[in-house]
Amino acid sequence: MDKKNLIKNVTVIAEKAVRNTDLSIFDIEYVRESGINILRVYIDKEKGVDLEDCAIVSNLISDELDKDDPIDEAYNLEVSSPGIDRPFKSDEDYKNNLDNLVEVKLYKKLNDSKMYIGKLKSFNNEEIELEENGEIIKISRSNITKINKGIVF
Repeated sequence: MDKKNLIKNVTVIAEKAVRNTDLSIFDIEYVRESGINILRVYIDKEKGVDLEDCAIVSNLISDELDKDDPIDEAYNLEVSSPGIDRPFKSDEDYKNNLDNLVEVKLYKKLNDSKMYIGKLKSFNNEEIELEENGEIIKISRSNITKINKGIVF
């Protein structure tokens, strides 16, 4: 099975496993690191994920994977939080961060820069508007390599 279909199948299994919890599946990846196949499942919830959440979801997903057995080779299952600097994956992430500080990295330079930090003022399918130092900057979403919540120390 190719990686794309494997992830699609595992996503269905993982979402079924967390259906009756307050957790959601944020992302899933299947990678090979240091000669080991790793199925990495990132979970999220409104008030943040703790170690107990990861253990519970790991057990739930593991049980479902054992039943369906969608992976033909040996692998390790890892369940974790996407972290504080997690990239935006959906319009919901953009919506939840309107008027918040965000960090935007670009594929190609815009006004001589490939990185911007500012308040997310608006977004649509085509672009975002960012306020940086009192100036509104329009950035095409197709030029965004990564956008995440800005971290203030």
